[in-house]
Amino acid sequence: MKKLFLFLAIGCFGYISLLAQTIQPRNRTFSNQGIVYNKELSFDFRINTFRGFSFAVNVGKIISYDKTRFYHFEFGNLRHPKEFKQNDQFSRRFGGQRSFFFGKQNSMFALRGGWGTKKYFSEKASTRGVAIGISYEIGPSIGILKPYYLEINRFDASSVEEKYSTDNQDRFLDVTRVQGAAPFSKGITELAFLPGAQAKFSFHFDWGAFDEYVKAMDIGIMGDFYLKKADILVDNGLEGVKNRQFFINLFVSLQLGKRS
Repeated sequence: MKKLFLFLAIGCFGYISLLAQTIQPRNRTFSNQGIVYNKELSFDFRINTFRGFSFAVNVGKIISYDKTRFYHFEFGNLRHPKEFKQNDQFSRRFGGQRSFFFGKQNSMFALRGGWGTKKYFSEKASTRGVAIGISYEIGPSIGILKPYYLEINRFDASSVEEKYSTDNQDRFLDVTRVQGAAPFSKGITELAFLPGAQAKFSFHFDWGAFDEYVKAMDIGIMGDFYLKKADILVDNGLEGVKNRQFFINLFVSLQLGKRS
């Protein structure tokens, strides 16, 4: 997955670089003169290296041709690098019904807010091209942990939906007794929250930087830091697994929106 992600990111970057060769203006001085729009509203969808995703909204104030300050609100998921989903065929081999994540203790989500700046290096060509710049932000991140339930066989041939505990560790980590994952709604009333912070830096490519409609892409790096360790996997029962407080990901995001 990571190789595919990097291949796509490099391919997109190379394509955009070729386009950018046609747009470098001789005069690279920006000013406030002639600004038509004052505000920007955009929505984006992001994927990252550990099979995570997020949806976000950005509310921006256009300061000048080359600078926009924005507020960012986002909801997405976070996964442990060693989190691996057993497919349906593997599950059925041991009598299971649905695919599941072996050794998973909690599903983790992130609610992020941020204050940031988007700055362009060059103006978009009048007829063709893309404006290139950077985008950076920092803000709070709240980690949301939802217990992950498995349907586990008992010795009397019945089954029960259970989350991980030290008391049931032997059967929770016994793949031959797992029927599959419980419905997602199971555990939704048992949420735990982790306070933290997040930051992002990216290269920003905009096909409509000075148009009414936002059509852009970001390629960058993001990090989330929490005050406590996020217990996503069972790290005292699986070899080589260690839960963490800090998550770092490469990402690609697509943005669509409108200026006014």
